[in-house]
Amino acid sequence: MKSLILKLIFFFAFLTNGYAQELLPFVENYSKYNYQGDNQIWNVVQGNDKALYFANNHYFLRYNGVKWEKYALPNKTIIRSVFVQNEKIYSGSYKEFGYWFRKNGKMFYVSISKNKKLFSDNGNEEIWKIFSFQDKIYFQSFNEIFVLDNSKIERLELPFQISYCFAVNSQLLFASIKQGVFKYVNNKFEKIENWKILDNNVIHAIEFYDNKTYIFTQKNGVFVSDKNGIKPWDNPLNIDLKSSLINIAKFTNSNKLIIGTASKGVFIIDLVKKSSININRNNSLMNNSILSIGLDNENDLWLGLDNGIAHVEIASPIEIFSDNSGNLGSVYSVVTTDDGYLLASNHGIFEYSGDKLAMFPSSQGQAWNISKVKNNYIIGQNEGSFLFENKSLKKINPVNGGWNFTKSMINNSFLQATYSGIVIYNNPENFGDYNQIKDFYKPIKYVAQNRINEIWAADNYRGLYRVIYDEKFKATVIENVALQNKITNDFGVKIFEFRDEILFYLNNIWFFYNHITGLLEKNIIFNQNFKDISDIVNIDNNNFLVLKAGILYLINAKQNNFFWNIIQEKYYRGKIINDNLKIFKDQNKYLLNLDDGFISLRLKNQKPKVPKIVLEAYSNELFIKNGDKIKYNSELELHVISGLYGYSKSSLFYEIDGNKKFIEIKEAMIINNLNSGAHKIKIYYHDGSKLNEISIFRFDVGKPWYFSVWMILLYLLGIGLILFFYYKWNKIKYNQKLELYEEEMKHQKKILEIELKAENELHIQEYEKHILELEVQTKSSEVAGKSLSIAKQSEMIDNIQFVLDNENDINKLKSEIKKSIKINAVNKHEWQTFESNMNQINNEFVINLSKKYPNLTSKDIKLCVFLKMNLSSKEIAPLLNISFRGVELHRYRLRKKLQITANENLNKFMLSI
Repeated sequence: MKSLILKLIFFFAFLTNGYAQELLPFVENYSKYNYQGDNQIWNVVQGNDKALYFANNHYFLRYNGVKWEKYALPNKTIIRSVFVQNEKIYSGSYKEFGYWFRKNGKMFYVSISKNKKLFSDNGNEEIWKIFSFQDKIYFQSFNEIFVLDNSKIERLELPFQISYCFAVNSQLLFASIKQGVFKYVNNKFEKIENWKILDNNVIHAIEFYDNKTYIFTQKNGVFVSDKNGIKPWDNPLNIDLKSSLINIAKFTNSNKLIIGTASKGVFIIDLVKKSSININRNNSLMNNSILSIGLDNENDLWLGLDNGIAHVEIASPIEIFSDNSGNLGSVYSVVTTDDGYLLASNHGIFEYSGDKLAMFPSSQGQAWNISKVKNNYIIGQNEGSFLFENKSLKKINPVNGGWNFTKSMINNSFLQATYSGIVIYNNPENFGDYNQIKDFYKPIKYVAQNRINEIWAADNYRGLYRVIYDEKFKATVIENVALQNKITNDFGVKIFEFRDEILFYLNNIWFFYNHITGLLEKNIIFNQNFKDISDIVNIDNNNFLVLKAGILYLINAKQNNFFWNIIQEKYYRGKIINDNLKIFKDQNKYLLNLDDGFISLRLKNQKPKVPKIVLEAYSNELFIKNGDKIKYNSELELHVISGLYGYSKSSLFYEIDGNKKFIEIKEAMIINNLNSGAHKIKIYYHDGSKLNEISIFRFDVGKPWYFSVWMILLYLLGIGLILFFYYKWNKIKYNQKLELYEEEMKHQKKILEIELKAENELHIQEYEKHILELEVQTKSSEVAGKSLSIAKQSEMIDNIQFVLDNENDINKLKSEIKKSIKINAVNKHEWQTFESNMNQINNEFVINLSKKYPNLTSKDIKLCVFLKMNLSSKEIAPLLNISFRGVELHRYRLRKKLQITANENLNKFMLSI
């Protein structure tokens, strides 16, 4: 009776705490959005290739830790079961079973049952379970079993309807719906008589553990059978399981029992520690209905839910505490106590003990820091500082805002950074005995001390101060060291104590203070290893935590070497409180504060193992082997597959083409915008001190389509055609130009001929005009000569007439007539004038004649002029003062000189000169 009461008390305590906050394994949830499939996950297994395979209604899912793949059966039926045997993944569905195999990065299905006529026409059989027993593979429906022995299939019709068939401890057990459990011996079904208690029970699992057989019924909890018989499981949890509807159960290699229920999520029972946790919709899961359970190589859970998939890292050294109620708020500090945990949050000070979270009365407000000094806990809060002892809080000073708390390097005193300066606790046995530095009331975030009466302080906003105080704790010297060292960018100063040295982080550089020179000097070791890292938290002399690019690293220092242990980002992604990172070490356990709780880590400083990875690459959804070529301007999707999904998964990095830019691999790598030619991607893992190369993927990027052989040939052809057509076009244009030129030349010739003709006509006209002018001049000369002659003759006649009329004497008359004739004869001067005029009129004729016939005399030229004037010999005679006969003789001689025949007209000849 007493035992029953104790069990009931334990049970009700379990029920009460089931909805309280708990330290739980880390859970990763995958929704339909992630795997792009349907709701129910009926079965989950891990293949020999370390990928996970899921039966998801109409889809067959594969997940390798990087990418989800989705396939469907040819007949589109619901897939109820999957099973791994060597490299084959068997699956069962409605009147169909077969296996999948992988080739060139894709899964292919081969039907075993097709065209075998295995299923009856009237049956409605689905293959709900596949398992191996005695080197044979069994495909189980609720009414039939199909046994695959090599390539031969045997059909075993059941005499009753079953829930499931189980291979347990070298026996084949069949759990009927109503008639109990049967074993199959010598091709016969034999009922297990001493299990009659199981009649009329739907059995969803039978497992053998620690020389006992555990039977998991749907509605009546768990039964245990051993050599002493069968009875209900002697565990308080069994009472709750009866109302939870057990769907599935499985033992792990780490002495844990996993029970999946239809309404309360999954129960994880540690059979060694005799403890249990319940993971459900209220704390981690997306759904409370567990349809299937799978274990991976790390011994972590994969839960198939009624809607989604959950990965539960039960083998991980990391546990998560999250407050889903919102009462706790953001946690700024957490430490362990004898009974549980003490937490400082923005809502107040909390204690977590016995799976219950409670806030201390009158502790509301912003709590910043909790520090453990021996068995005392000092808590800095918005309204002062508190001492936690005997499960209660005691206010030890009213100084507002205890940000950080640290021990002096020179004695047993402790220093506290607050909103209004620095508080010093000189007696660790009595924290009520404290002193505040006077005349220094700035908001101080970090403090440190390594010399007597000297304190280093970092303002909450900007400025690094060296404070010297006297025996009465009054500040005598306050130096702004940042300004003295001309560091203008002194925002967010950090103080870090490493071993026996105080380091300062200013303007992305680590410094130490040289008391001899009074100046800040760079710390070579820290700047080489932790440059640009401001978030750094001390743990002890050889260990500290850093936050770099959003990733947490636990640093283990050995002399001047630092070993980096990466804490995977998934455990704290989006939950780190920047600039208020705290870590508490309790033996080998570390507590890290988050904005909704904290993480408990059991970490060891050990060198990571070299991970074994497989590289799979795809381009345009085609599988690419190492060394293959991809098309230009196409993406390369590279999967780095380690086959690990939990805490053991290594953080990997890659670089491409030796650019020394190392990028952490978080998911599938998409490589694009690559130049044509050879490329290589190197994969690295971090061994704690450096990056080590573990694999290389080489590939070639083809030339752009416009530089392909065919395109080059096309270009050459195009260029040839262009040159050909250009040549043709030029030839046509040349011929056209030639024709135009010829036409133009003809036209110009015609124009020239017309111009020449016009010019000739003009010259002829001018010549004829000139001839006419000469003729006019000649005629004028002739007229002048004639006029002169007539005038003289008239004058002579008048004189003779006058003499005749007035003179009677004949002699005198003769004498007067002779005198008159002589007087009226042309005088020499007048003749010279006449000749001069004649020469001017015929000057050009005379010049041309003299050039052509230089042997002519002046008398010959005069005769030629008179002939040109078309004068007759009779008219020329008096002009030359010779007789007619003399003129004829002169003309004859002139012909001889001019070499003119007797047939030629001398006058016309003169006109042609």
